Amino acid sequence: MRSPVVVRGLVAALAALATAVVGVIAAGAFDPVPAPNGVPPGSNLLMLVLAIALVVGFVAYAAVEWAQTRRLDSIARQFSTRTIVLMALAIPLNIVLGQTVASALKLPVYLDSIGTILVGVLAGPIAGAATGILSNIAWTFVLAGTPFGSPFAWPFAIVAAEIGFVAGLFGYAGVFRSRPNTPLPRLVAGIGLAVVLLGALAWWGVLPFYQDLCEPGRGPRQLCFELLSPTVAADPVFLTLAALAIGLVGLGLVAGVMRLVRNRDLGVIVTLAAGVICGIVSAFIAAPIAALVFGGVTGSGTDLLVALFQQAGSDLQQAVLQQSLISDPIDKAITYLLVFTLLGAVSRRQAARFPQGERALGTDGP
Repeated sequence: MRSPVVVRGLVAALAALATAVVGVIAAGAFDPVPAPNGVPPGSNLLMLVLAIALVVGFVAYAAVEWAQTRRLDSIARQFSTRTIVLMALAIPLNIVLGQTVASALKLPVYLDSIGTILVGVLAGPIAGAATGILSNIAWTFVLAGTPFGSPFAWPFAIVAAEIGFVAGLFGYAGVFRSRPNTPLPRLVAGIGLAVVLLGALAWWGVLPFYQDLCEPGRGPRQLCFELLSPTVAADPVFLTLAALAIGLVGLGLVAGVMRLVRNRDLGVIVTLAAGVICGIVSAFIAAPIAALVFGGVTGSGTDLLVALFQQAGSDLQQAVLQQSLISDPIDKAITYLLVFTLLGAVSRRQAARFPQGERALGTDGP
């Protein structure tokens, strides 16, 4: 029997998707020429369509819950005082990390959804979606004209909402639970799957990305592992944040490997696989937005992959989708692992005080 929350989530997602598709078809072309503020006019029309889709999805979620329980407790319960405080911390975390990666680091990832996923896991899908939307709104409009503002964030608010929503469903399903002392055969099979999955993503995404950074004449097989953008050295703030971001990713990966080896924790593999799934879903939502509104150029390091695929013969839509299907799963796999590591370091008593904390970490029955 399907979980009531999963049923609500699926109905809400299908309702939002159907509304978005119909709205995009009805709206027609979107003007991609940047306005003086850097935001293409087409993004406003697109976001109107997507905002309507989000409202329809929310209404569908609420309607299904009302039909199931004659109450709306799950929605109201997600926005406890602790959730509001966590959201207030998660939103700037998303923006600072996301802008640092986009402006200061040459990485084929984003790292702009750690806070969104954390809120979704601990509080629920609606709270996670709200965190993603508010992050992108603040990123474009509240911080406009500052080094941390980005005109590219607002049109992708629906992607941020999807990331938080999916994280909430995964949290409810217990994906982020620790699974220590896994029998060796299952552990080896899980490690093999992770190696194949991540190895393929690295082969098709990370290596071509750094190969494309090479100057002409270095040879097609040479890799140029440049981590910092040329302008970051002149900005000590972004230089410091870039170092912290690299350190955060490194510590998270090391901690995940240690838990996998020392504790035989299959939860590491389950979390990575869930991150890849979330990334694939995100890619299919983000790619049309990047192609329709921005012409595939969003100001991040992933633009290099789009250009690489176009040089290989793909048209714009294909190149953007190919880039998204590589960058998004890598990004979400890393981010899910970071959140899994962070949750493992948090006291279970503290985590259980959040609306979905007990269920997400396994202290409550499924």
